[in-house]
Amino acid sequence: MTEDVLAGDGIWNDESEWELVDFEGEQEGAEQLAMPTLAVVGRPNVGKSTLVNRILGRREAVVEDIPGVTRDRVSYEANWAGRRFLVQDTGGWEPDAKGLQQAVARQAELAMSTADAILLVVDATVGATATDEAAVKKLRRSKIPVILVANKVDDQRVEAEAATLWSLGLGEPRMVSAAHGRGTGDLLDDVLAVLPETPREGTGGTGPRRVALVGKPNVGKSSLLNKLAGDERSVVHDVAGTTVDPVDSLVELGGKIWKFVDTAGLRRKVSNASGTEFYASLRTKSALEASEVAIMLIDASQPITEQDLRVISLVADSGRALVLAFNKWDLVDEDRRLQLDKEVDRDLVRVPWAQRVNISAHTGRAVQKLVPAMETALESWDKRISTGRLNNWLKEVVAATPPPMRGGRLPRVMFATQASTRPPTFVLFTTGFLEAGYRRFLERRLREEFGFDGSPVRISVRVREKRDRGKK
Repeated sequence: MTEDVLAGDGIWNDESEWELVDFEGEQEGAEQLAMPTLAVVGRPNVGKSTLVNRILGRREAVVEDIPGVTRDRVSYEANWAGRRFLVQDTGGWEPDAKGLQQAVARQAELAMSTADAILLVVDATVGATATDEAAVKKLRRSKIPVILVANKVDDQRVEAEAATLWSLGLGEPRMVSAAHGRGTGDLLDDVLAVLPETPREGTGGTGPRRVALVGKPNVGKSSLLNKLAGDERSVVHDVAGTTVDPVDSLVELGGKIWKFVDTAGLRRKVSNASGTEFYASLRTKSALEASEVAIMLIDASQPITEQDLRVISLVADSGRALVLAFNKWDLVDEDRRLQLDKEVDRDLVRVPWAQRVNISAHTGRAVQKLVPAMETALESWDKRISTGRLNNWLKEVVAATPPPMRGGRLPRVMFATQASTRPPTFVLFTTGFLEAGYRRFLERRLREEFGFDGSPVRISVRVREKRDRGKK
């Protein structure tokens, strides 16, 4: 191969000829315009999440025929008539809630106070309740536009009953059937009429890096998010599985804005899950796919479980940067630390490259160390090695340690290029197949030379087939 080929990246084409290709990864949009927020609120089981899905035109919010499935305030991006805005689903609001439901109601109240417009959803088949009237009193004290939505209006009989909702004092009730889509188009037209073009408090600037908080149930994901944010962004309770939907939060850390997604804990394989758990698992996977780096929380006070390893495999398969946060470190004694080191060496062999931080979300111990760990992981995730530098390194490594022979022939590694970033992906062009063990050896040497701490590295092999130039 001639030296001038090393000046650029490329691939072998269908005719086994080298083509120079620009492999520079596409840059994401430098700016993300701030969008106004529409909050959907109401008492439990009036169909808020079903209405959110109808507005979005896709099934995002978790829906089940029992009250209290939605617990946090969850934001989704919507588009209607060319206007983009955020729709914020909330848990059921009750004025005298206790325990877990009190935390859920608090999240709904935060949504009411921060939104740019509000949909108050009422069950038209039941009529106005004392809880609905209490919600109206709370909303009247704000200066935020409120639209009254009479849901479950499936026929003209219910439409006549819904007319009594004028008594709530919020003007004409917009009659819809979220389950069947009736009236939702007219409702969205009314929403756009009151929704401002820009939010009251937009963040603006460049898009924040996206972080997914993942782990098994009750490992402390929501507690960590609240500690990082400095307020109650997620509902926290001793009941395992409190979080159902992914919860988005913009948090300023280290002088930067980060977009955190608190996800539902994955209890079992999606194929074995049912109901709420099934859809929560799908939402968690979607949140992971939309993220750039994942913080995997592991309960350091307990042995590493099969659930932990399953979530780690999910992150590794997604190709995202990874930080392992061993939580509840304040509960770990010396004996447990020694045992944990053995478990890490034995069970986490798939992700030896992951950044590791020992924290306590409850006390706040060392949570500030997560920021440099994430920054290092993302820097590795975005890293690109020039073709010339890569091939100079490869030449030295292969000369010192040639690949094993296959079928009595020694494969030659002719050329390498970094095909992409996020995660760093390398393609080796050879005259024969390279054993998996040799590819792992090259990955280890690649990391020793160029770093890539906190990021997966993918290496693929393309075997150049010899072409009979005598044939036409």
